Amino acid sequence: MKSLKPILGPDYPVTVNGIRAIIADDEPLAREKLRILLASEPGLQIVAECRDGRQTIDALQTYKPDLLLLDIQMPEMDGFEVLSAIPADELPIVIFTTAYDQYAVHAFEAHAMDYLLKPFDQERLHSAIERTRAELLKSADRNLTNRLLDLLAYARTESKRDKRLIIKAGGRVVFLDTDDIDWVEAAANYVKLHVGKESYVLREGIGRISERLDPAQFVRIHRSAIANVRKIKELQPCNSGEYIVVLKDGKELSCSRGYRSGLQQLIDKNS
Repeated sequence: MKSLKPILGPDYPVTVNGIRAIIADDEPLAREKLRILLASEPGLQIVAECRDGRQTIDALQTYKPDLLLLDIQMPEMDGFEVLSAIPADELPIVIFTTAYDQYAVHAFEAHAMDYLLKPFDQERLHSAIERTRAELLKSADRNLTNRLLDLLAYARTESKRDKRLIIKAGGRVVFLDTDDIDWVEAAANYVKLHVGKESYVLREGIGRISERLDPAQFVRIHRSAIANVRKIKELQPCNSGEYIVVLKDGKELSCSRGYRSGLQQLIDKNS
């Protein structure tokens, strides 16, 4: 049996805009046509091509793609047998490409993204790929949300940093435990520390106060806001990759898209 045809290694980076795809079809001309049509899809990389069910299973386990373009009638194992052989949580998005319309209901019962009936054209394939991109984006947001919540649940309780800030307020000196800070708000050359129903103003920039706070506990979520991860109740995804951060007291803060990479690095470091 001819081995599967590797194009890229399994560690090729996955991004929201990029799609790593496997083509599985027993007809060489059908695989060639798909290659030609997919060449016009930006960011799409074909990581393997397979001509039977066994090769397809091996390729799925080796390359862990984002997308599987799958024929139904193939040697060794058909398309549905391939899907049954892979755990549901390890399956990529599946688009069936077949000459037989009688399997459409079964395909959608198998949670296929789309069912392309041969011969299909560039426009029809492009529509299916765009739906795939949208689904991958939603999946990435869900994954980031879950990892952020894991970080909140397992934030370190010990810190090598000073756990107190000394603040002059109303003619008195306050020794403030940083664990009690809910969030920090920037206001020109000052920052306001929100502590329960109280607030304290310091003549200090938000960048400087960020350096004084434990990075395992306090996260910069906006150019004018820092949040205590232990005070966060939930994260609500919204438009354009942004989040609404909801604190335990009900306060809602905006987490801008520009700080997602910092959040991602913090997640990776603490995972």
